[in-house]
Formats: sequence, structure tokens, C-alpha cells
Amino acid sequence: MVNYRTCIVSSLDEIGQSAWDSLVALQPETNPFLSYAFLSALHETGCATPETGWQPQYLCLWRQDELHAALPLYVKSHSYGEYVFDWSWADAYRRHGVRYYPKLLSAIPFTPVSGGRLLARDTAARLALVESLADLQRNAGLSSTHILFPPEDEARLLQESGFLLRRGVQFHWENAGYAHFDDFLSTLDRKKSKNIRAERRKVFEAGISFRHVPGAQATPADWAFFQRCYANTYAEHHSTPYLNLDFFERIGTTMPQHILLVFAEREGKLIASSLLVHDQKALYGRYWGTLEYVPCLHFETAYYQPLEFCIRQGIGSFEGGAQGEHKLARGFMPRPTWSAHWLADPAFADAIRHFLRQEAGGMAAYIDELNEHAPFKNVKSC
Repeated sequence: MVNYRTCIVSSLDEIGQSAWDSLVALQPETNPFLSYAFLSALHETGCATPETGWQPQYLCLWRQDELHAALPLYVKSHSYGEYVFDWSWADAYRRHGVRYYPKLLSAIPFTPVSGGRLLARDTAARLALVESLADLQRNAGLSSTHILFPPEDEARLLQESGFLLRRGVQFHWENAGYAHFDDFLSTLDRKKSKNIRAERRKVFEAGISFRHVPGAQATPADWAFFQRCYANTYAEHHSTPYLNLDFFERIGTTMPQHILLVFAEREGKLIASSLLVHDQKALYGRYWGTLEYVPCLHFETAYYQPLEFCIRQGIGSFEGGAQGEHKLARGFMPRPTWSAHWLADPAFADAIRHFLRQEAGGMAAYIDELNEHAPFKNVKSC
């Protein structure tokens, strides 16, 4: 049996970029959001910190001087920025006079993208990491532990260790080797393709043009405008943005190869923008915002321009973010997501287990219904 040195760190600096990124690179399901650059930007710019309710408690297993396993972990004092909703659970605890917060959470803050959570060099290290998490859960005195958006194999491993699984759904677009956007449209049924053409025509007849700016070419003025659009969108929804200009400029500097900004302008004046993150296999829709209303501008800036980018670059998929049945009509198909939950209180664990069984049945029926309304001429259910 391999002996590991287990520790909990409150800063990625205690791990180091080389050790962290080397471990991440070994994972079968990884993405730019797991990188040291992205996570450290969230922490160092004040977006995900103890002051904002995200207290880093990364669980690490070392063998000599080599990092063998790690779990991005936070002590959370609320449920904002998670995209797997447990507000009703927290309310049930409150109504019974039991404290739900703080809780343990493994997630990429503000990022509903699936990817490795039980980061490990090999199976032995992954199993040891799960055991260490179980020890931490027993000793922390917190209400619960939640692992959000792990790949299914990790979710099943956590289930074997006593976690309850929860299934969700997102909408992803798959690139079937399209040569151009019209090639993609030709695979949709006539009504859907006609509607997309009409939406795009409205935008271009309004005199809107678009400019794609890779992260390496983004200027401070570009980031300032994007931040203005991003903040305005939150303000229109009477909400407070999670991220700040310092964060956006930071990722533009530290991971520019993964960044794409799309700008919409009319008569030389910028009016809207979107931010996307990508690697060689996938494009991830993150944020969009506008300073004025133009019919269908959201679809063009946040969906159709990114799809054209995927087709040109040969990127295999586009993950459009959380929720959004409206994406189905635009070629995005339902794909399952997973989360794993451990509740310390046996009575609440039993109640939530019953709830999740009911929810799972409803989710399966929902996905079946979505597949029945697939926009493609020929499509197989997931």
C-alpha cells in the first residue's frame, strides 16, 4: 500500500503551478478551467475568496515531493455561483433548526463545466484521495460535501463511497465535420434552419458587424468594454456580477491561448460582446452582454458567431453553459451532467435520497422529451 502525505492548503501557491498543471494534464477529462492560471486568477483577484464565501481548502496527496492527487475544495457559506441548486435543501435544514452552512464544495467557482475533480496520477492515488475526503468529512463537523460536475466515472466512484448522485442536463453542440455554417444548417429540419437564417438576417440588416479577438490580441480597452457589457447584463437582472475587470485582464494575460472575445459593432460603435474559452477539443460559452437591445443579437453574439469559430477551427463541440431549452432549436442537444452529495445527518440524507430518486425519474423523462423534439433531420437519443 502506498503511503501519501496528506495536507490541506488554502492557496494554490502552496502547491505551485508546475505541480498543479502537471497533475491536471494527466486527467482524461480536463479543460482550461482546471488550470492553475484560471483558478489562481479567481483567488488572487478577489472573486473566489473567504470574503466572498469561497474559502479554499484544497485537499492534496503528496508522495515525497510529487503531487499524486488533489481535489479543488472550498468551504462555502452560501450556494451562489454553483449551478447545481440546493437552496431548498438549505431551507429544509433552516426550518428544522439545523445549520446547513458552511458546507464543503468541490467545484470550479462560477463555472458549470464538467471535468475532473478527483485529480490523480493513478487509480491508487484516486482511491486514497476519496478515503482522505471521507476522513475530512468526518472530522470537519460540516453539514455536507458536494462534488459538482465530475465526469460520470468519478461520480460512480463517489457513489460507491456513500455519496448520493444527482443528474442534470446541459445543451451541447457537436461538430460533425462541417465545412461551413450552411453545412450545419443543412442537417436541421427546414423550419429550424429557416428560423436561424431569419435571426441572423435581422442582425445583419440592422447594420451589425462582428470582430473576433484572440486573447493574445485583446487590449485593455477590449477588456474594459467587455466588463462594461458583462456588468450591464447583471444590472439588468438586478444582480451583482461575480467577476471583476482584474480577473478578466488576468486570464487574458496568463491563458491567452484559451480566450476568444467576440465584439458586435454598428457604424464603428461597439454595442455588445461575448467571452469564450476554448481548447483543442471544445469551445465553452461563458458570458455575454450588450449596451443596447437589437433583436436576435444575443443569439448571434453568443451562439452563431462561436459556432462559426468552431467550424473554422475544427473544434469538436460547443458547450453553451447552464440551462437554456432555447438552445435545442439551434442545434444544441441535451447531455447529462452529474453531481455527488454526502450529508452528515442520516435523517436529512434519507430525505434527500428519496428526493433525488424522484428527481432522477423526472430528469430521464425530460431528456427523452427533449430528444423527441430534436431539431435535426436524423438524430439518435443520448
